[in-house]
Amino acid sequence: MTIQKVMVIGAGQMGSGIAQVCAMAGYDVYINDLKEAFLERGLSGITKNLMRSVEKGRMTEEEKAGVLARIQTTTLLEDAKNVDLVIEAAVENMEIKTKIFAEVDRHAPAHAILATNTSSLPITEIAAATNRPEKVIGMHFMNPVPVMKLVEIIRGLQTADEVYSAIEDMTKKLTKVPVEVNDFPGFVANRVLMPMINEAIYTVYEGVATPEAVDEVMKLGMNHPMGPLTLADFIGLDTCLYIMETLHEGFGDDKYRPCPLLRKYVKAGWLGRKTGRGFYRYDG
Repeated sequence: MTIQKVMVIGAGQMGSGIAQVCAMAGYDVYINDLKEAFLERGLSGITKNLMRSVEKGRMTEEEKAGVLARIQTTTLLEDAKNVDLVIEAAVENMEIKTKIFAEVDRHAPAHAILATNTSSLPITEIAAATNRPEKVIGMHFMNPVPVMKLVEIIRGLQTADEVYSAIEDMTKKLTKVPVEVNDFPGFVANRVLMPMINEAIYTVYEGVATPEAVDEVMKLGMNHPMGPLTLADFIGLDTCLYIMETLHEGFGDDKYRPCPLLRKYVKAGWLGRKTGRGFYRYDG
């Protein structure tokens, strides 16, 4: 299986990051979203990232121009007819993802692989929305995509070996490190990370310590580069809650029960950095 052209669905932080690393690796990329404004914002973010790389001497102006020339924007999923691989990076919602996969399946050529960047949802269930479940696979990139090396690669129940091999090879061409993970809720990254964040929230909820104290303990005592509550604000508290709910539902185990304080903050609209307030304030 040869991959030359890629469509990335979703021009948010994850999708634009995936589009950037694909274009930097020499792939021709379509980046798709619902509105031109979303695409413009995503392309602006890619351009800023590349400009920083030029300023730091990591790439030349000519290389930056070449990367941008390999990226096209589109609001039409029909353009999937031109690609060898689709990477979906839309909102973490099963109904939305299955709808996207069903539509892309109708437009993409028969040989095309359909990948999802889901951080917690079952690949097998997403694949069932298509007529090519053997060509559906998970590619869970880490945030920020241009910096983080890990990609969790998740097979669905019917994912073909040659599809896994093609995605593993491509991941290496992106200068990332592929790690094979089985199709369980949360995979490895979020099955381990999110309960830790949830437990950190419980320590605040129960009055054990302030957010600042919890983060200091984890940074200085466990050598974490960022405290769990700072990280939760960075990820988005709504995303943390959704993943905890996915784990709780998927395993039926109360050890994954989301902390009531997490629910309260999300209902209040305190989602972290993106709304200016979570466990910390982000004025300006």
